[in-house]
Amino acid sequence: MNELIIVKPEKCTGCNSCIRSCPAPEANTVRKLDGGKLIVSVNPDKCIACGECVRICNHGARDYLDDTEECMSHLIKEKLIIIASPAIKAALPTKWKGVLDWFRDQGCTIYDGSFGADICTWAHARAIEQGTIENIVTQSCSSIVKYIETYQPQMLHNLSPIHSPASCSAIYIRKYLRRNNPIAYLSTCIAKKIEFNDTGLIDYNITIDKMMGYFERNGISIPVDTGDSWEYKFDDTQGQMGSVYSRPGGMRDNLWLHDPDINITTSKGVQSVYNELNMYSKMPEAKHPQVFDVLSCDFGCNIGPAAQTNQTVFDVMDVMRKVENDAKNRRKSGFMGRRDDKLFKRFDEELRPSDFLRNYKPSVPSPMPSAQQLEPVFKKLGKTTKEEKEFNCHACGFDSCRDMAIAIARGLNTPDNCIIHAKSVLLSKHSNVSIHNEKLEEISEECLGLSAQLKEDIAAITSSMSSIDESTSATKERAAVVKDLLENVVSFCSDNPTMDEESVEQLIGILNMTIDAFSGLDDNVNTTNESSEAINGSLTKITSLVEKMNETLGKSKE
Repeated sequence: MNELIIVKPEKCTGCNSCIRSCPAPEANTVRKLDGGKLIVSVNPDKCIACGECVRICNHGARDYLDDTEECMSHLIKEKLIIIASPAIKAALPTKWKGVLDWFRDQGCTIYDGSFGADICTWAHARAIEQGTIENIVTQSCSSIVKYIETYQPQMLHNLSPIHSPASCSAIYIRKYLRRNNPIAYLSTCIAKKIEFNDTGLIDYNITIDKMMGYFERNGISIPVDTGDSWEYKFDDTQGQMGSVYSRPGGMRDNLWLHDPDINITTSKGVQSVYNELNMYSKMPEAKHPQVFDVLSCDFGCNIGPAAQTNQTVFDVMDVMRKVENDAKNRRKSGFMGRRDDKLFKRFDEELRPSDFLRNYKPSVPSPMPSAQQLEPVFKKLGKTTKEEKEFNCHACGFDSCRDMAIAIARGLNTPDNCIIHAKSVLLSKHSNVSIHNEKLEEISEECLGLSAQLKEDIAAITSSMSSIDESTSATKERAAVVKDLLENVVSFCSDNPTMDEESVEQLIGILNMTIDAFSGLDDNVNTTNESSEAINGSLTKITSLVEKMNETLGKSKE
């Protein structure tokens, strides 16, 4: 299937609202980007294009595709057939006629989708009367059809074999009016494109939202009509009670007009209808109603996901009441009695029911992982006890931890998207960090103590170096004195080859001065030696302290 729901990764926050709101269990896939960010992407093969995720996403991360741009480009080259959905009146109550007029001005022919809905009602009523169908699920909603094909294929025998109102319109235009131009359908539905791809009956799905955006971008002004008339000059018959098909229970109300005894049950809304379809699939046939009339949207097609309407449900229902009264008046004008009218008589005479039957394409459902296969997944999630496996906080978007585990087993999700798992991992990391920080604090204190000792030893070395420096200077001076004295002794002895008492006394005096000079020199050398020994001792201590600090810092890596 072509991709209809698209994701804008830069806007996705991974909040899981799309998963939480989605009725299709395999439509969403959680992916982790390179930076660790989690985003939720779409699997088009499993998506039913109900549009609920587009509606619910308040980050603007989801959007949808339709055929508006392609259709408008085609319109320049070739005139189109336009089928207007009954919902266009509720979505654009004051502009729907102006929109149809604009297409007509482009050379298009305009047909009423409500007339196709009348054909759809006729085909169902006759089949029920003749007993050729029984216990059916209606298929006017393309999302419902896609859901049953994908997730409940065993229900396909219950799915009505009669085409939807849109497709009934297209068949009528092709086979009975002999029109061959491309067909575009104006709708409020994203999923109609799936139906059109499967049946090949309609070429373009133009949604109200994208169409009005196109008009705005291209400066096309649609006039406002505030009149009370709900009639329009279509290029063929305007529909009657098919006009209310777009509201919840619209098909039911049409069938009851012809046979109020038909057993019909209705359901609508994403949060209800799909769960009830699942229930239906498990019920015995004897408990099924004759007709289960279902729609995906809470307010039917009138406020579909691509309606782009500011209308409240009260505004829409007011429009529907007026449309219904208008349709009833047109129907009464052709009423024949006995719960029948000229329109159905015309259908009986002109149409072949077999022309309006369709086939479906069942999918092979993904196998359900066994309890044994889910155990490794629960282990990855850190869930080992029954209580942990049934925590069911719904933060991941699923109804239960088991559903999340199934999604992970199918490759649709990741344990990182489980808030309980992520929390336990963070707590574990926090605990390890706390222990590590305590250890680092102890190591830091020990290093500070060693650093203080190191500071003392460096100070001692500095002091010893100063002493050596002073002693060296004094030694240098003393040595010069000794040299001078020794030179005086040599000179004195040379000048006095014979010694008298006075000469001897002078020599003795010089020698005593030399001895004193040598004594001072010896003291300076001793001071230098002592300082050197002190330095060597301090260096030994420093070496020992550095080794201790290395050992202490090594503990931080353990």
